[in-house]
Amino acid sequence: MILDQFNLSGKVAIVTGANTGLGQGMCVGLAEAGAKVVGVARRSCEETKALIDEFHGEFTEVIADLSSTDVIPVIVEETLKAYGRIDILVNNAGIIKREDAINYTMEDWDAVYKVNQKEVFFLCQAVAKEFIKQGEGGKIINVASMLSYQGGIRVPAYTASKSAILGLTRALANEWAAHNIQVNAIAPGYMATNNTTQLRGDEKRSEEILDRIPAGRWGTPADMQGTVVFLASHASDYVNGFTIAVDGGWLAR
Repeated sequence: MILDQFNLSGKVAIVTGANTGLGQGMCVGLAEAGAKVVGVARRSCEETKALIDEFHGEFTEVIADLSSTDVIPVIVEETLKAYGRIDILVNNAGIIKREDAINYTMEDWDAVYKVNQKEVFFLCQAVAKEFIKQGEGGKIINVASMLSYQGGIRVPAYTASKSAILGLTRALANEWAAHNIQVNAIAPGYMATNNTTQLRGDEKRSEEILDRIPAGRWGTPADMQGTVVFLASHASDYVNGFTIAVDGGWLAR
């Protein structure tokens, strides 16, 4: 039956940025589909765990600062220690620093790029090595952005890093398809999360954004769940190197 293709029972998923927002929503969705979830974040994932405990799902947290690649072996080791394997990686963690491009500092540029691009690549690499060792393939899902397609305003490093994610997703898909590893991405639209607090607090800018979204509302973490489960499941085994927009129709306008 087709619905069986979406069942993630027995699968182990790593989700970065798991303590809040989109990461939290995707953790819950993956767990509801049957996956054992390892949530990675700088701060406690207690709230995420509580949501998953409500339906007796399985969740383990790994506290790690993703501004350093030194934590990557720890994430992999803790996941294997907890559940013995890895089947799914969701690279969701990201940061944004807003400033006019003319005033943007090297420090802010490097901070954004370390988390949004460098960390993503090397975590993909580390997990892909486990997939290859396990010999059963795997799923990598990167979180891109509307700014993978557009320039944005006052976010040059974020735009550059998320544009890189779109390209990196394609590149890794090309190289790792032979190992039955599918690498895809999700490009969220304007979502009601911590990253958009400043935008939503600006009444004029918020109204401009909502006027362009055909759905007429900001997205929510729950809006990510169906797409991440699809890309993590056997239902997407012939989908590779593609970025799916979950944007309420923003790109269609």
